[in-house]
Order: sequence, then structure tokens, then C-alpha cells
Amino acid sequence: MSASPRPSVRQRRLAAELRRLREDRQLTGDDVAAELSWSTAKVSRIENARTGARLSDVRRLLSLYQVNGPHHDELIALAQDAAQKGWWEAYPSIGPDYAQLIALETDARKALCWENLVVPGLLQTESYAREVISGWQIVDTLTPQEIERRIEVRLRRQQVVERATRPLELQVVLDEAVLQRRIGDPAVMIEQVSHLLRMSTLPHVEIFVLPLDAQQRILGGSFTLLEFPSLYDAPFPDTVHTESLTLHYLESERETNMYRLAHHHMTKAALSPDESRVFMQSSIDHWA
Repeated sequence: MSASPRPSVRQRRLAAELRRLREDRQLTGDDVAAELSWSTAKVSRIENARTGARLSDVRRLLSLYQVNGPHHDELIALAQDAAQKGWWEAYPSIGPDYAQLIALETDARKALCWENLVVPGLLQTESYAREVISGWQIVDTLTPQEIERRIEVRLRRQQVVERATRPLELQVVLDEAVLQRRIGDPAVMIEQVSHLLRMSTLPHVEIFVLPLDAQQRILGGSFTLLEFPSLYDAPFPDTVHTESLTLHYLESERETNMYRLAHHHMTKAALSPDESRVFMQSSIDHWA
């Protein structure tokens, strides 16, 4: 079974754009089905990304909607991309929610993170990740092989931050408690905070430390708001994911804006990136 039965970001982009084009032409699903000798259910499945759209079907739809030129070529390219499997589908045991998170991160332009428990997965070192993932043994029995697979997946996720082309922009607010909370032994913490310090010097990564004595009025749990570029002339909604023992996703404009405002407030309350680097260095000295 595929690790990601949910439609990918690119499948959903394509589906939404095909639906928009139909509506722009003032056609109903029944009209399209009659013109192409399809069932109305097939049109609905394509437009709701419940089934992958075959390239030949996309070509017929674009012809019906009289889409030509660059827009036509971009949507064909999007359809081709949507048909490709992600690397995470080789790990069926990670589950659909985690696979969805990886797919979202892969296509996102920017991530706004607030973390008050542990270092975000995209910035974890291997030894720190091993300690965090092994801790799940308390609530979920994992074989040694599964632990190794999960560590491998977590490290592969980080490619989106390190890739040469269009790396994921990160704005991370870390509660001071994250730097004080011991995960593993002091050597693990020294390595992890040193890694954060190095990553914070990258032009597309900003890390803000929120001191425990700062005025913090928003006491919600950790979250990440993912923002997406408009690719192939097909937009995609911002998405918030929250994580405790399970993952949850929010996409309504009102809800995602609430999290954006919360993140903005916390960056203003936190130390500046330069001050945060000084603070992280003091944390390294503490663990040493």
C-alpha cells in the first residue's frame, strides 16, 4: 500500500485549476461528461483529486476549455509532475499523515514555525532525532529497524532546507525551554545547538529564541504554517500543521491567518536572530 493515499499538493493544485477552468467556461460537470463521453462521477473524481488525472484526460479537458499557449504548457507540466511518486512513498510504514506533511514541505515556499517542546524535525541532528524517535517506544512499540527507517526519513526531509534550487525558507521561533530540555546526554545537546547555530547563518533560515522571561501572551502548542508559491498558474492554500501525539492540518483562511498573527507576535517578543545566536552559544557553553 502507498504511504500517501491522500492526494499530493500537485494533484490538488491540478484538480483545483481544472475545476476553476470549467467554472470559468460556465460548464457543469454533466456538460463536461457529455462532451467527453465520460461519467459525471469521473469529472468529480478528477476535480476533487480523488483519483490521479491521466495526462490524456488532462489534454482533453484543456482542449474542451480552450486553454492554449503558456498556460496549457504549464498545466501539462503540472500534470506530469503530479503523476510522479515522492521518495517518501518507499516508506509505507510512516503513515498517511506523516507522508502528507513531507509532501507539503516539499512544495512549500516558506515555513513559519513555533516550537516549545523539541527542535523542529527539519533542524534536528541524527543523534538528537534518534533520542526523540526512540522516545516513542513509550506509547508505540517500534522495532529497531523501524526506528532506523524513521530516522532516515527525518534526515531525508531536511533536503528541502538544504537543496540548491528554491530551498525552503524557515522562520523558527524556539522557546528557551527547547535549548534547556535535555534530550540524550550533554554531547547530543552540544551537537544539536551547534547545528542550530550553523543553520541560522544561512540566508534563508532565521531562528528566534523566545526567553522564558519574555512577555508571551500566546500560550498555544507548537505549530508550523506552510506557505506555497503559485506554481503553474495554480494557487494552493496555506496550511498549518500541529503535532502532539498525532498530526492535524488546518487550511481555512481564517484559521491559518490566526497562526500567522501568532507567529508574528512571537517573533516580535523573541530575541533578534543576532541576539539568538549569542543565546545559543551560551546554551552550548552551559551543556559543555
